[in-house]
Amino acid sequence: MSEKKEPSVLEGFRAFLMRGNVVDLAVAVVIGAAFTNIVNAVVKGMINPVVGAIGTKNLDHYSSCLSSTCEGEKGIQILWGSVLGAALSFVITAAVVYFLMVLPMAKYLARQEARRKAKEGAQEIIEVTELEVLKEIRDALVAQRGSGHDQR
Repeated sequence: MSEKKEPSVLEGFRAFLMRGNVVDLAVAVVIGAAFTNIVNAVVKGMINPVVGAIGTKNLDHYSSCLSSTCEGEKGIQILWGSVLGAALSFVITAAVVYFLMVLPMAKYLARQEARRKAKEGAQEIIEVTELEVLKEIRDALVAQRGSGHDQR
């Protein structure tokens, strides 16, 4: 009797890591972390100073008080500046991803698809032309046979 040897835990782990989607996911996470640093630098270096020209440089300082007095930790404060900063970061991230990654990739893929369709269209024309020539040759041979057959 032959016994099936079960893969070891390390072999299973290695097979898991070698799957294409796991590697792609790891690359995406690393690129995303690096991209977060870029977005944070843009918000900190460009957006916050523009907002700072209007009011305070740090959006976290914008808040509203719901209670009668808001001193230090006392009172109920709504920190809408933090939410605004996070929303700006999100919009900037989405815009950069769209305009620098998604839009160029979509245009590239559209060009590739157009080239592929043009190539298929040219092949189809060639195939149709070859088919027409073959039909003409067949018809000519049939006509030759028919005219040669009658002369006997």
